[in-house]
Amino acid sequence: MQYDSAAGFPIGATPGLRDVVAEAAGFPRLIRTVVRNLIEAWPAEVYRDGLVEARFIGRRTVFVSDPALIRSLLVDQAAALGREEFLTRSLSPALGKGILTSDGERWRHQRRIATPVFRHDRLRAFVPAMSAAAAATRARWQARGEAPVDMLAEMMRTTFDIIVATMMSGEGGLDTERFGRAMNAYLDQTTWKMALSLLGAPAWTPHPGSRRGAAAARFLRGTVADGIARRRRSGRSGDDLLGLMLQARDPESGEGMPDDSLVDNLLTFIAAGHETTAIVLAWTFWLLAEHPEIEARVLAEIAAAQGAPGGPNLDALAYTRQVVMEVMRLYPPAPLIVRKTLSEIRLGADRIPAGRSVHVPVYAVHRHARLWANPERFDPDRFDPARSAGRDRYAYIPFGAGPRVCIGMGFALTECLAILAELLPAFRTARLGPARPETRFKVTLRPHGGVGMTVSPRR
Repeated sequence: MQYDSAAGFPIGATPGLRDVVAEAAGFPRLIRTVVRNLIEAWPAEVYRDGLVEARFIGRRTVFVSDPALIRSLLVDQAAALGREEFLTRSLSPALGKGILTSDGERWRHQRRIATPVFRHDRLRAFVPAMSAAAAATRARWQARGEAPVDMLAEMMRTTFDIIVATMMSGEGGLDTERFGRAMNAYLDQTTWKMALSLLGAPAWTPHPGSRRGAAAARFLRGTVADGIARRRRSGRSGDDLLGLMLQARDPESGEGMPDDSLVDNLLTFIAAGHETTAIVLAWTFWLLAEHPEIEARVLAEIAAAQGAPGGPNLDALAYTRQVVMEVMRLYPPAPLIVRKTLSEIRLGADRIPAGRSVHVPVYAVHRHARLWANPERFDPDRFDPARSAGRDRYAYIPFGAGPRVCIGMGFALTECLAILAELLPAFRTARLGPARPETRFKVTLRPHGGVGMTVSPRR
C-alpha cells in the first residue's frame, strides 16, 4: 500500500500505545548521547508506528508520529501543553522569555504583538536586502576563485547579514562578526545544558563551554539592548523588524512590548532565523550537486523568472520552492518538538497523564515508512500540488503546527528563494567527497563538520 499521498495512516491501521522499554543507561552514557546526537536515542518504532511510549534518557516519554494524533496534540489540545524544562533551560540564558521559551499569557501577549510584523506583504519589503546580502556572497566567491568552502559557514554568514539588514538596519555599533561568533558559541554548548537538566543537576552546574556560553549570552543581550536604546533615543522607528516591533501593539490590550521582551524576541528571531535557514540552504546546495537533473530544472525556472524589474519574481519559483520543501523534509532544521502535559490528555484511545513528556520526532515523521514512499529519496515532485493534495497536513511539519507554528516561516522561505536565485545561476557547486555529512541534533539539526563543497563560476 502507498502512503505518500494518503491522508495520514489508513483507517483502522493507527497503532495503539506501545510500551517500548529501553535498556537502562548510566549517567555517563546519557550525557554522551545527548551531547553527541539525541536522535540516536530514539526508539526505532518512531519510524514505523504512530504512538510509542519508551523510557527515553531516564524518563517516561510518549513519541507521536501519526499525523492525526499530531493534530490532536498540537492543535486541539495545545492548551494542555507546556514547554519542557530541559529545552527552555538550555536557551533561556540568551533568549530570555520570548516567544520560543515562554508559556501562558506571556507567550500569548508576545505572539499577538509579533504576528502582524511577519505578514506576507511586509516580507516583500525585505527581499531587496536579502538579494543584496546574497550578492555580497556572490562577489566574495568571485574574488576567491575556485576553492573549497564550508557551505554551512558560507550560508551562516549570508543569512546573518540578512538578519542584520532586516532586523536592525542602520545600527552602526553592531559588530556583526563578533555577534555571529557569540551566537555560535552560545548555541554550541546548549546540548550540555540539556543533558545536565535531564540529570536533574542545578542550572549553575559547570560544563564544557559554560563560561564562554555565559559570556556570549551577556554580550548578545547587551548588544541588542544597546541597539534598542539607541533607536528609542533617535526617535527613528524605521521599517526593519526592530522598527516594526517598536510600533506594534497587542490588539487586545493596546500595549506594546517592553524592552526586555524586545531583547528576548529579537534574539529569538536572530538565533532561529539565521542558523536554521543556513542549514536548509547548505543542504540544498549539496543535494542539487548530487542531482544535476533537478538543478537544471531549478536553473531554468530562475532564468524564466528574471524578467521582473529589481530581480527575479520569487512568486514564480514554484519548483524551486518544492526543492526547498523537500530539503526540509529530509533535513528539518528543527527536528524535534518537545512538550509536557499540564493536565491529562487523550491521544486516540490512550490517556496520557499530566506531567508526561511528549515528543513529536519531526525527523522521524518526515521519513516515516507509513507516510512516504521511498522516504530516503530526494524527490521535490512530492510537493507538486497534484501529488500533495491528498497528503495529511500534519505529515509534514518543518515549522511545527498549531498555535506555536513558527512565526518566521514565510520569512525563511522567502530568504531561501532570494539567495538561491542570486547564487545558483552564477556558480556551479560540487561535493567534496561522496558521503553526505552526518547530521546531529544540536538544538537544530546540524551537518556535523560542515558541508564541504567546491564553488566555481558557471561559464
